Amino acid sequence: MDYRSSVAQGSTLSQVNADALLLVLTPEQSQTADPVLDALIQDAIQADDLALKAGRALYLHRPRGVKTARLVLAVAADAKPKSFKAAVAKGLSLLKDGGAGHVAIAAAEGFKLDADHARVTVLTVADATYVFRLTKPSAPKAGALKKVTLLSADDQAAAVKAGIQQGQGIAEGVTLARELGNRPANHCTPTHLAAEARRLAKSSKSIKAEVLERPALEKLGMGSFLSVTNGSAQPPKFIVLRYEGGAAGQAPVVLVGKGITFDTGGISLKPGAGMDEMKFDMGGAASVLGTFQSLALLAPKINVVGLIPTCENMPSGTATKPGDVVTSMSGQTIEILNTDAEGRLILCDALTYAERFKPAVVVDIATLTGACVIALGNLHSGLFSKDDELASALLQAGQAAQDTAWRMPLDDEYGEGLKSNFADLANVGGREGGSITAAWFLSKFTQAYRWAHLDIAGTAWKSGGAKGGTGRPVGLLTQFLLDQAAAGKDALAPREAKPGRAAAKTTKTTKAPKAASKSVKPEKQVKPAVARKSSIKPAAKA
Repeated sequence: MDYRSSVAQGSTLSQVNADALLLVLTPEQSQTADPVLDALIQDAIQADDLALKAGRALYLHRPRGVKTARLVLAVAADAKPKSFKAAVAKGLSLLKDGGAGHVAIAAAEGFKLDADHARVTVLTVADATYVFRLTKPSAPKAGALKKVTLLSADDQAAAVKAGIQQGQGIAEGVTLARELGNRPANHCTPTHLAAEARRLAKSSKSIKAEVLERPALEKLGMGSFLSVTNGSAQPPKFIVLRYEGGAAGQAPVVLVGKGITFDTGGISLKPGAGMDEMKFDMGGAASVLGTFQSLALLAPKINVVGLIPTCENMPSGTATKPGDVVTSMSGQTIEILNTDAEGRLILCDALTYAERFKPAVVVDIATLTGACVIALGNLHSGLFSKDDELASALLQAGQAAQDTAWRMPLDDEYGEGLKSNFADLANVGGREGGSITAAWFLSKFTQAYRWAHLDIAGTAWKSGGAKGGTGRPVGLLTQFLLDQAAAGKDALAPREAKPGRAAAKTTKTTKAPKAASKSVKPEKQVKPAVARKSSIKPAAKA
């Protein structure tokens, strides 16, 4: 998609050179200062063809006096970016299946556009035009729309241009996460996710990738992670990504993504109905890969590490059984009461591994619990953290990105349900507060650093007729990283903490198998990043 910005206002709007003009109005701002357009708007309102109510839209074909062959009037609730996004989506729904190859988007007089409006415009267009085609030859062909121009006043042009550029970077990451989530589990295997990581490293000088195989994981003592893989023929992978955009020695932000490419529940088998959607159980991994795609394009000055433990959870004669006790990388033992609570088992070893990077903060992302869906539905991701400053930064990033989270409790008392007679921890408690006890379990492996957990079970994909990946929370994560990069010396920093139980274990580096991608030794400090410009071309003027 070719995204551009252009200056046009007042009487020039009706003479814009495009195939379609999408004009966003509000109940308070319904004039444009263009006599031709204002007359059309007034006539539509008087004829009861258009009401100035949020969600209303009207398509006009070859309107008299307007240069574009198509005119869409879409009404937003107000001038906020969220409302603007909804209006643009409504307007595009009337245009995307038609013959318009170039759509110009403008707002009514007095509607001040900024970078946020521009960013959500790009994300809305990307969402509206995405079609999954890999395994569906009968999928609709790509539509005619190839170019979108956002029109603004001259004093808004710089902010709009910057917002378009940022939106392009985030949209690429969201689309990648969405595409990976939509791929069937026989296509998107742990090996495929590893190949995707290597592709990112190969395509960007600022990203390095390493993939650890089973022998390396055994040597590291990742008994919890490996216990989940026992029933599957697919080999597990542990992916380490590094984005080096900050100064040498700058403590990195570590993102940990759950990568269960298919979850049957293991011996604790899930019901058959809806099990196909368990291909989306790698949504956390997809969001980390998508965020690294965005980082490569936006080039913020920050260091980021991505950790992705990935495998399948399958039943077989070699699968882990309920009641088995395993030893995690931290040294803590875990009684596995339910093999369908496997996400926390692979994440806990990844969280222990994260200690070696001496991180500023660690954020794990996982489609972890159905309980979170019951609590929050599909609107907000669940956010768990005892660190108020970190939680606040993530919540603010979610609001700015319109990829929101809701903070949940994490009191120590919730851990009472995870006591075991046979191990240090049980992997599940009772049904009550299931998303909280799952987060509390993970917190036992994060004592060495500042940490937050995002449960995206309700937001990573949609069910029903609109079934498919959403690409969330790439927007939230990328915005958080951009905010941290912009904060400079005021960014979140490591805090003094007692070392985790893994600190006493071996810190020797396990060599990964040779690969075409660039390798990285996890225990080394971040190398100086080569200063470079963003690989996204600035939004051109139409």
